[in-house]
Amino acid sequence: MATTEDTPQGFETALKRLEQIVSAMESGEMDLDKMIASFEEGQQHLQFCTVKLNEVEKKIEAIVNSKTGDATEPFRLTDE
Repeated sequence: MATTEDTPQGFETALKRLEQIVSAMESGEMDLDKMIASFEEGQQHLQFCTVKLNEVEKKIEAIVNSKTGDATEPFRLTDE
């Protein structure tokens, strides 16, 4: 994961930077060294966003469980 000084300030910041990286990589104007460095940075932001989303999901499940007393099923965006 990124070092403390490289860690994004929040989910939205990390997601915006990830979108910028993807856009720049898709432009086809980067040399190979810059592409690899951008890919590595993108992976760090992706990992950060994934961790944050998982934390939020657990918090939401805890809130729902505390209100209803019911067990929850994992939220799925697509049929698996």
